[in-house]
Formats: sequence, structure tokens, C-alpha cells
Amino acid sequence: MRGMNVAALVSGGVDSSVVVHLLKEQGITPDIFYIRIGMEDEEGYIDCPAEEDIEITQWIARHYGCRFEEVNLHKEYWENVVSYTIETVRRGLTPNPDVMCNKLIKFGAFVERRGKDYDRIATGHYACTAQVEDGECALVTFLATAKDAVKDQTDFLSQLDYDQIRRLMFPIGGMMKSEVREVAARAGLPSAQRKDSQGICFLGKINYNDFIKRYLGEHEGKIVELETGRVLGTHKGYWFHTIGQRKGLYLSGGPWFVVRKDIEENVLYVSQGYEPAAAHGKSISLMGFRLLSGKWKTESGALVDELPDGVADVKFKIRHTPEFHQGHLRRVEGGLVRIESDDPIQGIAAGQYATIYDNDARLVLASGMIAGS
Repeated sequence: MRGMNVAALVSGGVDSSVVVHLLKEQGITPDIFYIRIGMEDEEGYIDCPAEEDIEITQWIARHYGCRFEEVNLHKEYWENVVSYTIETVRRGLTPNPDVMCNKLIKFGAFVERRGKDYDRIATGHYACTAQVEDGECALVTFLATAKDAVKDQTDFLSQLDYDQIRRLMFPIGGMMKSEVREVAARAGLPSAQRKDSQGICFLGKINYNDFIKRYLGEHEGKIVELETGRVLGTHKGYWFHTIGQRKGLYLSGGPWFVVRKDIEENVLYVSQGYEPAAAHGKSISLMGFRLLSGKWKTESGALVDELPDGVADVKFKIRHTPEFHQGHLRRVEGGLVRIESDDPIQGIAAGQYATIYDNDARLVLASGMIAGS
């Protein structure tokens, strides 16, 4: 590891700060990069508050004797993440900006701009990589789950490709969050007690509904009970709501769940009850299905080049939670792949991504965008 040329993406938070500390303990002095992102359109430019983040990152660089560079990716962020989010919401789907930010900005635009000359890119994500022999004495690198199941972020990384995955380092992937904070405290890092961020810039520091309203406006529509057709109230636009949503409907006699959206008529259909049957499903269709490392791990442990014919038993997630679902995966007509879950799942939202893991819930095998249930 010594002598390896490493770029560390540092945000000023405790996780990425500890990454630098751990690399130095391994004899690696990384170059530190802070990615500045924001939103820009014809009305002007919205910056993400970053002064404290940059100050801490610069302190880390000085403290560990690392070169520091700020990389401005505002334009790329707007074109690839913000615009994607707006268009996805406009179509009535549920976007996942974190997935796009990782794929297209942190490990896309940054690598194209500054990361090409580095052997590895180190980040503070809670994830790991694992190497598996392919049967021909070659090792294949897989994205793998972190030790801390609650903090695991492999679902947010599930659209990376093999060239991205094989160059990544996740120094804190084998640690619990509490252990990371302990290391930061012992090292006297200024971020040791800093609160975790709530997501990428505009989802954490800018109110999501304010953001949507800015670009899509408001358009009043009906809220209708699915089973009876009874009008229960009104909403300000289907784009403010997602399938499975419970909060923000402001209806009495709840809880109520959003179970369907009529995009053409701007109608939200809701169902009442703690776990209404209408809010659950067991069949999930995926489009754009892809193997992250170009290999599928069979039940025997062998690696093959594509999803085998027939049914494959898998673990999977359709949202960012520590729990895995068990199900069966198979190809269907129209180029789609379908998951049949062993148990009903609440809130299957088209536009989100399903992440497919092996049966040990260790290796990330594949992902695809949810096309429907």
C-alpha cells in the first residue's frame, strides 16, 4: 500500500476526515479534494453552504501534510443530478439523486477532471470491496456491504460500473459508526462530534419541497380514497408525493398512504390503515438491469458472465434501510428482469433503484431501475 497514489474525497464530515487519518496510519499521504457543488439555472445560482466544510477539510490537509484542492463541479452537478431529479419528478417517478451523484459526479466527473492520475480514490462511504476468483485464476472486484448494517451505503453506489468500483477504497467500511467517532475523538479531529449530513446538497441543506416548487410550481389536485372513490382533500401537485408516502397529506382519520398517482389527471390515490394491502406488492419489474462487476455469482459460488436462465434466489433492497428482502430473480419479456419477493413490500416506487445482493447479503451483484410492480 505504501507508495500508492491516492486521491481522498473529503467533505469536512467525520467519516471522510477519519479516512485521511487511517490512510496516514497505513503510510499513505493522499491528495485531498473537496468537491464544490450547487445548482445553477437561468434564474441564478444557488450555492450550497460550504464555508465550515472547507475550513475543516483544509485543517485536515494541513494537519496531515496533504495537498488540498477544491474542485468546482457546479455545472456538471446541475446537468447530471439536478436536471435528472426535476425531470424524474415531472414524469411522476421517484428519483434517487444520491445514486446519480455518486455515479456521475463523485466517481464520474471528478475522475474525468482530476482523478485519472490516481491509483485509488478513497471516500468515507460505508461500503467495502471484495475480490473473488473467477475460476481462471483471475480476481474480480465486487462492491460489498459494510460492517455497520445501519450505515451501509452500497445501495447508493449500486449504479457504479466495474472501472469505478475496482479503483475505490473505503477505509471505514470495516468499522461501526461509533468506532469512527472514537478514532476521530482520539485523533482530536474537529469533525469528531459533528452531526451527519442529511444527504446530498439540495436534499440536506435546501428544503426538498421548496426545491420542487421552484422548478415545477404548484397545481392543485384531488386526493381520492382508492377503495371508495371518495374525495378526501386536495394536494398541491403530484410531484410533491411518492408511492408509500405517509406524512405530508394532512388528512384526518389516518394514517393514509399514497398508493397510486394519476399523472394525467393530477390525482393522488390513498388507502387507509397501518399496513393496507393496496400499499404492498410482491412483484417488482426492473429496467436497465446490469451486473456491476460484469459477473453473476451462482449458488455454487461460481462466477458467470450473465444472469442465468431460470430463477435465481437473491437478497435485495428497494430503499435505503438496513434490512434485506429475500426473493427470486428472473428475466421476463420486454428486456425486463422481475423480482418476486417472498414477503409483501410496502411502497414500491417506480424510478427508484433495486439493489441485488448474493444470498449471504455480502456482495452487490446487480441493480436496475424499478419500472413498476
